[in-house]
Amino acid sequence: MLTLNQRLSQQQRLSPQQIQYQKLLQLNNLALEQRIKTELEINPLLVEEMELDTEQEDKDKETESETETEVDSAEESDKSDEEFTLEDFMNDDELDHEKLNRSNDEEVFHPIAPQRTSLYEHLREQLMVLDLDDNLYMLGEEIIGNLDADGYMKRNLAEIVNELELFEHVKIDMKDAEELLKKIQKFDPIGIASRTLQECLIVQLQEAKADEYYKYIAVKILEDYYDEFTKRRFDIIKKKMKLTDDTLKEALDLIQKMNPKPGEGSIDIVEMIQVTPDFIVEKVNDSWIITLNDKSMPSITIDKKYLEMFDANKRKKRSDREKATYKFLREKFESAKWFIACIQQRRDTLMKIMRAILEMQYEFFEKGPKYLKPMIYKDIADIIGMDISTISRVVNGKYVQSPQGIHELKYFFSEGLSTDTGEEVSNKHIRERVKEIIESENKKAPYSDEKIAKMLQAEGIHVARRTIAKYREMLKIPVARLRKENI
Repeated sequence: MLTLNQRLSQQQRLSPQQIQYQKLLQLNNLALEQRIKTELEINPLLVEEMELDTEQEDKDKETESETETEVDSAEESDKSDEEFTLEDFMNDDELDHEKLNRSNDEEVFHPIAPQRTSLYEHLREQLMVLDLDDNLYMLGEEIIGNLDADGYMKRNLAEIVNELELFEHVKIDMKDAEELLKKIQKFDPIGIASRTLQECLIVQLQEAKADEYYKYIAVKILEDYYDEFTKRRFDIIKKKMKLTDDTLKEALDLIQKMNPKPGEGSIDIVEMIQVTPDFIVEKVNDSWIITLNDKSMPSITIDKKYLEMFDANKRKKRSDREKATYKFLREKFESAKWFIACIQQRRDTLMKIMRAILEMQYEFFEKGPKYLKPMIYKDIADIIGMDISTISRVVNGKYVQSPQGIHELKYFFSEGLSTDTGEEVSNKHIRERVKEIIESENKKAPYSDEKIAKMLQAEGIHVARRTIAKYREMLKIPVARLRKENI
């Protein structure tokens, strides 16, 4: 049997404006700049303030030109007989060149960024110098095109040769293919297109300018005792090769000078990832100043011409067409008004959160990472009176530049650990302490994770061995056996 019941309840719903604000809050400055430009394209009522200033300047210039027309016409007759010299033309050219390369408010040149050469193009230029037939040249391009970010050829050479024969009907002998690969491996940078780290280091050693004896010993170590070398079992190598400590040290030092990633470095192989800080924190005299890094952000406002049109349609008795125009302008006006308000609200929220972080992590900005305090999202939410989800949206993907470097805002949030003195210590502080202990250890007898844990316990910080191992892995520091050096 169907029944009807009446029930009173409260529900929380987000308005479209609140949803828009939450979305803008998640964007960093670069993404927000693109969002503003998109809004400028779809909403005709929005306009950049710079454009309005330019229009006003053009009107002022037109007025000035009208008033000066009579004076100029009187002077033209006197100047018509004058001749220009070569020096005049040269000076004019210099002035025009300055105008092209200078902005209105600066007196400095803006140099053009140099063109970047990709690794593929750099290697292809060297390949073209070799006297190769069409088939080998095609194979060389395939080899270069199959390199990874570190400059290694991860694909099997036989597979590449077989594919050329199958799809391009190009048959190449494997012996010729191996010879071509060895030639490419001697291109700049040396060791490029190697298949393994072992092969990469051997190629670089063979071409290195060093003592021939130590080069021979170093190559021999890599060829015959590579497994012992990677596991840093230098005592076994010394015993089997019957080397002195000095000879072994010279050979190992020579190997360590080689580049394990020849594709990484001076030549660009992928787009450079650039981090633009959203905040700049700097100390002026004895005070810390927070600046929102939004100087490149377009400054937008509502176009006055459309506001006048909006008011005109609002007052008069409208036809169907005028009603449609008024409805369109009203919708776009409300959208523009809320968009501008959301941007300002986002700015205020970001500054509140950054001020709270500076207040909580004051010692970090003053003294460095060792003084980072434990802090969670709730701590900031309680200070500024906002929800934890809002803090999470702001923190994610935002960066701050300070005297301590550039850090993501999430860096300042970490769990704490109580010491014997009752003081709360951040896990990032413990990580820094682990790094300091390892850097100061005796390289002939490096500390194990168990030993580091005991050293921290002596300082009142109680952490387990597995926790030390986890922090060491996060710092990308190898185990004690691999840190051992033969000195």
